[in-house]
Amino acid sequence: MAAPRYKKLVDALASDIRTGRLAPGARLPTHRALAAREGIAVVTATRVYAELEAMGLVSREQGRGTFVRDITIPAGHGIDQQAVAPDTVDLNFNYPSLPGQADLLRQALREMATSGDLDSLLRYQPHRGRPQDRASIARHLRRRGITADADRILIANGAQHGLAITIMATLNAGDVVAVDALTYPGFKVLAHAFHLDLEPIPTTADGPDLDALEKLCATRPVRAIYTMPTLHNPLGWVMSATDRTRLIGIARQYGPLIIEDASYAYLVEDPPPPLAATAPDITVYVSGLSKSIATGLRVGFVLAPPPAVPSLERTIRATTWNTPALTTAIACRWLDDGTVNHLEARKRDDAKTRQALVRQELAGLPLIGHPSSYFTWLPLPDDARADRLTATLTRRHISVTTAEPFTTSTHTPQAIRLALGSTDLDSLRSALRTVRRAAVEDAYA
Repeated sequence: MAAPRYKKLVDALASDIRTGRLAPGARLPTHRALAAREGIAVVTATRVYAELEAMGLVSREQGRGTFVRDITIPAGHGIDQQAVAPDTVDLNFNYPSLPGQADLLRQALREMATSGDLDSLLRYQPHRGRPQDRASIARHLRRRGITADADRILIANGAQHGLAITIMATLNAGDVVAVDALTYPGFKVLAHAFHLDLEPIPTTADGPDLDALEKLCATRPVRAIYTMPTLHNPLGWVMSATDRTRLIGIARQYGPLIIEDASYAYLVEDPPPPLAATAPDITVYVSGLSKSIATGLRVGFVLAPPPAVPSLERTIRATTWNTPALTTAIACRWLDDGTVNHLEARKRDDAKTRQALVRQELAGLPLIGHPSSYFTWLPLPDDARADRLTATLTRRHISVTTAEPFTTSTHTPQAIRLALGSTDLDSLRSALRTVRRAAVEDAYA
């Protein structure tokens, strides 16, 4: 049976893109122009572009048109952590580490080997964590402005696992969740896996557009609001106390659960109180030690309203049974002896140094970011192509992320995110100079 004519057109355009006859960043004809050129219906032209988009060959941008993607950028770039060549500077993922952290681990392991009940670490643990470990986390949260009973705390395998069990325990497939139009890619991955209906909320310079959020809640059955009020990833803003109060008011009026992601909150000195401190009955607070201590230390925690705790505990049992006892014991030892506080303070200073370096090396470019954040957002001109700039930087052995992994709306802005915490300062300085040259050549020419 002969292939439908539109399939032949899809194949021809795909071949032109893969062979380079259609260059990355090229604007394709409008749906109507393609239909006229090929003698097909407009609806068929739309189907052609939809198939090319599903193949990862083009991107459709509302109000701007359809563009050829740079297919040298691997699928999942910015979401999936892929192997980075030894000569590549990774400005894609953050895994900040400080000199001496390995020595801290050696010391902790020696101390644990000569003291305590090691036999207990070889057995199953309570699903939500041992009472003494949850008490350690409760004391840690008090330093973040949250007074919480240890019975409301559950220990997870990192903050990502904390978000996963929160979704599994509190939401169902098809539920509407309000998210920022640019948000943490890991939450997008979870939302896709659990078939949630993400509704993007436009962002302002200082946080989400709360008028838009209220309108959404008034018109759709929003079941949850996912938010990063203290150090938003990727935009770096910190929501004001006034806006936090209003967000809580919207949630109380319309009933959605608040999911507060505080993974990067430790980088901000004296922020407004967390949402979980003001509205503990409607907020699930999720954080961990991967960013503040080490990405390999997969210890996260969830603070939940009492009615949600049993479902969360069952979900931990179903997904992982319990957090590994050894890593949890090390983490809680460091919470209690001040090591975590010390490392967090040093990393705040380190992040400030790196942000200052970014502003020095990329002076004059429209940077967006918090002064003590480990990432910076670089918007590009409307006629620039972030995937082309990313491909250029990849060829120059620098890995960065476009806006695509962060985008929840139909419009993907032309921008890149620079993660600053995964390389030494000299390498970062050199990489930033390369980013500046490439950006000027590709985007600001």
